[in-house]
This record gives sequence, C-alpha cells and structure tokens, in this order.
Amino acid sequence: QVQLVESGGGLVQAGGSLRLSCEASGLAFSLIAMGWFRQAPGKEREFVAAINRSGGTTSYADSVKGRFTISRVNARNTLYLQVNSLKPEDTAVYVCAARTFSTVATTSAAFDYWGQGTQVTVSS
Repeated sequence: QVQLVESGGGLVQAGGSLRLSCEASGLAFSLIAMGWFRQAPGKEREFVAAINRSGGTTSYADSVKGRFTISRVNARNTLYLQVNSLKPEDTAVYVCAARTFSTVATTSAAFDYWGQGTQVTVSS
C-alpha cells in the first residue's frame, strides 16, 4: 500500500521559512519522480515543484522560482520542499505526489499517488 505522509507545515510570518517533508512507503521511491502541489481555499490545486528520480532535474512554478527548493534523499524515501521568503499568497495545503515514471511532470494528471497534505499559513 502506497503512503505519502507530509509534515513540516505551520504558521509563519511573511518573509519566513519552512521545510516541508514527505515520507514515502510502499513504492520504489528511488525509481520515480515526485512533486509538490498546493491548494488554497476556494482555488484549484496548482503545481509547485517537481523532481526526477535522481534529483538531477527539477521544475518550478513561476510563482515560487527563486524562493522554493525541491530535493530528495532516496536512501530515506523522503522528499523535501524548502520554502523561503514566504508571502501571504503562499498560504495553502501543500501536498506531495508520486508518479510511476522517472521523469519530471508538472500536471496533476501525471501523478498517481497523493498525500493528505500539510497546512502552510503565512500571516502578513
């Protein structure tokens, strides 16, 4: 059974930082690409960042480029998202996702497994 469990969210002031984690089990983590998405109240889920199986290729939404960094430690079956210079508009539930391919993708439809999410709230 595939499980993706996020952690690390919280309440921070604008300009602050957090490190989100996603622990994966039940899948061959080192062979698959991973991603982060987010969903704010009343809005559709949107792509944030993605990483290929080795970590050598990444992709980011324009809104987070230069502020967020996706990474992974395959030996720990863990995906990370370092979020810096947070803005109130970054407030959302952040969800990690896994796809059964090794290459980066940026659309929800390309991902097969989803976590429950971790809440990030940024106050102004």
